[in-house]
Amino acid sequence: MKQIKVNAIMYAQLIKYMLEGEHTCQELAELTGAHYVTVLQYTRELYAAGAAHICEWQQDSRGRDCVKVYKIGPGKDAKREAMSGAKRQARRRSKTAHLTMLHALATPLGATA
Repeated sequence: MKQIKVNAIMYAQLIKYMLEGEHTCQELAELTGAHYVTVLQYTRELYAAGAAHICEWQQDSRGRDCVKVYKIGPGKDAKREAMSGAKRQARRRSKTAHLTMLHALATPLGATA
């Protein structure tokens, strides 16, 4: 009986999908069936070796540029956009004002907080 090395097969699939286009680690994990952390480790090592580069940054659920989109091959990394301090403070003030309004609407009349 021939021994099948699953790790080698998964790595080959990972490279195949990366050659076909640009993918996030989450997409690669879903395509290969490998665990997200495993794909994360492989892509980090490919990046460190110069075999892959970050072609784009996608925003996470909080609007931050945190999700790396990898492309196989050498290339220049995409610039990560940082939120300015003024924008961060404006967003915080808006969120605080909204929560204060919701709290005021939820409090019954005549009740003290």
